[in-house]
Amino acid sequence: MKRPLNEIELRRQIEESDVSGTPEAMRKAFEKLTGAQHTDGVVGVTRGGVRCLKVGKGPELIWFHGGGYVFGSPRTHLTLAREIASHGLCVVMPYYRLAPECVWPAPLQDALAVIDASDPAAIGGDSSGGHLALCAALRRKVKCLALISPNTDRSGQSTTRIRNTDLMNDDKTDTALAEMALPGVDRFHSDKSPILGDLSTLPPMILEVASAEILLDDSLLLARQAALAGRPLTLHVTSGLFHLFQLWPDALPSGAQSLSRIAQFVLENTSASAKPAP
Repeated sequence: MKRPLNEIELRRQIEESDVSGTPEAMRKAFEKLTGAQHTDGVVGVTRGGVRCLKVGKGPELIWFHGGGYVFGSPRTHLTLAREIASHGLCVVMPYYRLAPECVWPAPLQDALAVIDASDPAAIGGDSSGGHLALCAALRRKVKCLALISPNTDRSGQSTTRIRNTDLMNDDKTDTALAEMALPGVDRFHSDKSPILGDLSTLPPMILEVASAEILLDDSLLLARQAALAGRPLTLHVTSGLFHLFQLWPDALPSGAQSLSRIAQFVLENTSASAKPAP
């Protein structure tokens, strides 16, 4: 599918797409929806035994792609990664293991292996990839944390999961993917609801989320709990848009602006002059 040129074309493509069915069907549909991705300058690397794609030059940001731990890959997120990298960063995206072939904690093990080989890392992710980055940051010391619409709460605190305003996501699908990827993990465990973990050790963090998405409260709850724990953070809510609008920065100026904010935040927190978090 060709990449849309503007928001009208993008909304039409999303409405006409059906990311459902078997895991293989979801993977093919999501790859088609995200459209053609330029591969110029993209190289394959291995970190901690995990295959990755790398693009750009500069301070390194490890980025975990979204897709409910079932679909998505570094290939579907190359436009997002290239946009971040264009601001002077090197973005590394791991091919962490996916469900149902491999379930939790397999993706976490892969994430930690990449981080351990990067000494120390700036990390980030979108949606389930944001959940993965957050869970990893609760276990490893990292320079900073950049999250786009992360899954943070399955305990029932969110008030926005029941909305029908999100063009890209709905609670029934989101919950089904979580059950497929994290079978048997209690919803009150921090692996499933990381806002219930000890957030006092988190590094400086930026949160980017859209106002119309079902995961809005997941970000608001995380921001509140992190602030109560005394952690430095920046929260930006983009009005009117939907889950993972940042995948199309070439069609949405708001998507490019969101990724620019992330890049600037990472640069500020990975520079030699950056002060460590208290």
